[in-house]
Amino acid sequence: MRPERIAAAPISWGVCEVPGWGHQLTPDRVLEEMTGLGITASEFGPDGFLPGPLLASYGVTAVGGFVPAVLHEPGHDPLPDVRAALDRFTTAGARTLVLAAATGLDGYDERPEVDAAGWRTLLARLDEIAALADSLGVTAALHPHVGTVVEGPGEVDRVLDGSGVGLCLDTGHLLIGGTDPVALAARAADRVAHVHLKDVHAPTATAVRTGRTAYTAAAGAGLYRPLGEGDLDLAALLAALESARYPGWYVMEQDTVLASEPPPGAGPSADVRTSLDWLLAWTAQP
Repeated sequence: MRPERIAAAPISWGVCEVPGWGHQLTPDRVLEEMTGLGITASEFGPDGFLPGPLLASYGVTAVGGFVPAVLHEPGHDPLPDVRAALDRFTTAGARTLVLAAATGLDGYDERPEVDAAGWRTLLARLDEIAALADSLGVTAALHPHVGTVVEGPGEVDRVLDGSGVGLCLDTGHLLIGGTDPVALAARAADRVAHVHLKDVHAPTATAVRTGRTAYTAAAGAGLYRPLGEGDLDLAALLAALESARYPGWYVMEQDTVLASEPPPGAGPSADVRTSLDWLLAWTAQP
């Protein structure tokens, strides 16, 4: 893996689209700390947080971004909003659409059941969106995500079997949902179009999966750990993807919740530095 394929995301600095998630840092502070760590590529974060011209002014490559969309409701057409996001992406030179099958509810702490008709609609729309993105030079990747329609192993397999869309392999969300991300990387590497690297405290992940802890509360209580300090075998996962010649980005993404503005020189950047150091050390191995 070349270090040039490593990117960051604003959520590692606590910046999230979910209402009430926590204290939100300014774009300039995030970019100053990001570039101070030597990171030269990033996802956009919430819509409008890191616009293309701002990223360019800091010398940061626009990777793409997370777009939650309601895909399972037959009476709702998500394509206009997705097309608008794609237009913003291509204007900034970004080539990856990270799509989530949103429930239509705020946040990720609960989700409704989706019936067979809803699943047929969702799978068809995934292929429609993937084709639209491809026509614009963008790769679409469906992100299994806690609190969305596609969360657990059966739902991940349903997407892989019932559509041709690429997969965003988010190591943390897959583990919390009950999927072994290392095993998935090994058996479905040809479908992996984008990677979000998280390390996870496994007991807290189990508490979220079993309903004993809400996702947002767990994220604020240390669910995610710097790379190399949690319970995932990230080295095995990276080896599986690189052996399969995965060509895409590795985005360091530790969902963080801030209670207040950290003092200058303190805050989430220390954890990002730890993650970056671990990942660079892995890339340097013979």
